[in-house]
Amino acid sequence: MRAVYGTASGMRFVLPGGSGQVGQLLARAFQADGHDVVVLARRPVASAGRVVAWDGETLDPWAAELDGADVVINLAGRSVNCRYTPANRAAMLDSRVRSTRVVGEAIAQAARPPAVWIQASTATIYTHTFGPAHDEHGTISGGEPGVPDTWRFSIEVATAWERTLDAASTPQTRKIALRSAMTMSPDRGGVFDTLLTLVRRGLGGTSGDGRQYVSWVHHEDFTHAIRWLIAHDDVAGPVNVSSPEPLPNAAFMRVLREAWGTRIGLPAADWMLELGAVALRTETELILKSRRVVPGLLLQRGFEFRFPDWPSAARDLVQAWRSERG
Repeated sequence: MRAVYGTASGMRFVLPGGSGQVGQLLARAFQADGHDVVVLARRPVASAGRVVAWDGETLDPWAAELDGADVVINLAGRSVNCRYTPANRAAMLDSRVRSTRVVGEAIAQAARPPAVWIQASTATIYTHTFGPAHDEHGTISGGEPGVPDTWRFSIEVATAWERTLDAASTPQTRKIALRSAMTMSPDRGGVFDTLLTLVRRGLGGTSGDGRQYVSWVHHEDFTHAIRWLIAHDDVAGPVNVSSPEPLPNAAFMRVLREAWGTRIGLPAADWMLELGAVALRTETELILKSRRVVPGLLLQRGFEFRFPDWPSAARDLVQAWRSERG
């Protein structure tokens, strides 16, 4: 590795697909650390860091940004917040596989390839479960009885994403598959903002039977984990980035209501969620799949979470949300 995070200044970070919420969290954090940040985006956007155009499919002038860069974090992929129509399924799969493939090609042709390639994956890769939590050795299967086809499709997309990363020939670049849970930040339009909006409107009750586990990570722990992964040059392969304490939906929403200061939260039955998902052009998988994921490798290696439990994280996020909005 040419540079180890925390010991070198002026490193260059390239973030393909970095214009979204998670990408901007990282871009702001790296800039604050004194590093050069390049965001690859399909269209002009307001962004922390310098924005360079790319199409996520072909080797164009953007590839020169990777030559001499220290770290590449590829976050590109069509949003999963949509109906899983045939056209949207093709877009979700193709956008992930093609962008990962072309990033690998750009790294392979670089005269000075980056030391680290962190590739977005997802905690959704693990099977729906109410049983023991999944660490990095957890079960990856979508074929269990009663699981909707859309849930199986999400696992297929995630595994295809990681297979493309594995197939890339980048012998001088360490590769990490980032199996991340939902990143909670007070930013507008993010998942926490959406959930808190429901709570504020009295709609933040239990979803379905409330037994499904919610895996999450506070944004400060997420960015800290990324720094940690960059600094530890002996870590490669799949890494779960999530809080060590996932909890059932019913408890998750109760804690969020308490953090906001309300007891009222209307529950939503499965059929109500299905109707709502159709109206909002999304899928109930995002709410009803039980994602019980823990950061096995991070915990084994002594990584320390600032917000390991949801009550402390929810209080901090609510306070930050209120502060940002005056």
